[in-house]
Amino acid sequence: QVRLVESGGGLVQPGGSLRLSCVASGSIFSINGLGWYRQAPGKQRELVAVIIQGERTDYADSVKGRFTISRDSAKSAVYLEMNNLKPEDTAVYYCRFWNKWSDYWGQGTQVTVSS
Repeated sequence: QVRLVESGGGLVQPGGSLRLSCVASGSIFSINGLGWYRQAPGKQRELVAVIIQGERTDYADSVKGRFTISRDSAKSAVYLEMNNLKPEDTAVYYCRFWNKWSDYWGQGTQVTVSS
């Protein structure tokens, strides 16, 4: 059974930084993609950053130049480095791994950007 566990969220002031981590327990074969999504109160879940087929990275326009996604295949982990955080980045952040058979989501970690 696969579980994704996120960590690294918290409260940070505008302009600050956080690093989110997501580690998969269990085996996930032939990963097609992995990445991060977020959902703010009253809004739909949206893509933040993803790595497709281990090569191409896509970012939401709102985070380009501020956020960096990376992975560690040996640890079945994905990370999100977030810099110059803004109040509008406040949301629950979810990691996701998927292959052609299944779609796995973490439980989410809260990121709050406030002074």
